[in-house]
Amino acid sequence: MIHSRRRFMLMLAGAGLPGRSGARDEEHGAALRFGLTPVFLDNQVAFLDRWRAWLEPRVGHRVTFVRRGTYREIVDALRNRELDFAWICGYPYARHAAELTLMAVPVFRGKPLYRSYLIVPSRDTASRSMLDLRGKVFAFSDPDSNSGYLYPSFLLASTQDQPERYFRRSFFTWAHRSVVEAVARELADGGAVDGYVWETLARLQPQLTARTRVIHKSPEFGFPPLVAHPALARTDYLAMRGALLQMNADAEGRVLLDRLNLDGFIPGNAKLFDGIGRMMTALKNSANAPVS
Repeated sequence: MIHSRRRFMLMLAGAGLPGRSGARDEEHGAALRFGLTPVFLDNQVAFLDRWRAWLEPRVGHRVTFVRRGTYREIVDALRNRELDFAWICGYPYARHAAELTLMAVPVFRGKPLYRSYLIVPSRDTASRSMLDLRGKVFAFSDPDSNSGYLYPSFLLASTQDQPERYFRRSFFTWAHRSVVEAVARELADGGAVDGYVWETLARLQPQLTARTRVIHKSPEFGFPPLVAHPALARTDYLAMRGALLQMNADAEGRVLLDRLNLDGFIPGNAKLFDGIGRMMTALKNSANAPVS
């Protein structure tokens, strides 16, 4: 089992590493740079090519999708104006909301909301909650993920515990799909995953999610938003925002949304992320609390 875990971690380190493309294209004019964190689609290159082809005539620019291996790389690139737009998690949005412009929020199953899932291997028929995972091996997705790190850490903090003390060992997989794979392969006894990702994998790859079992679902949180750099030209911001908001009114747009397992996009409201902000504050206060 130890060797299997090592092989899995090496696989994660080498798989899906993002290219460093995304600079403005001088020959074809300025491209709008759109940052993406690791996604779960089984054929992401083909999908992104198709999405790019749909977006470009609607925004009047070339669109370059820029992928990175962690949430923080994408958020830092956007804050440094190396990107124009990004699809990020609600946790970094809540942390940096003053530096970002909320552009759109996806709608999933009729709501701009999602949940964090705690999962275990399907062969584990005994575990019912986080309490049953004490002293075991746990997989987080990314330290800047709400569903994959903040929420489960908040759960532990509410019982005066921390991941370092609670689990025998924990590790980051750096992608939600990889959390599901780690638990399915029993390289982890449990994991925290974006519920939307788990549900979409259940639709696209049911043989994978069938090897896991959901033991807990969080309250609903604002769905990971699409944001823009505040210094972006207003015309470019409105063009991209308008294209996204109209995707469900277009036949090809609906095909793309179906591939994303989304109903569409709405303008959204910063208040959607208040719950995440409250967890951030509570977790910070618990970390600063004196040890009794």
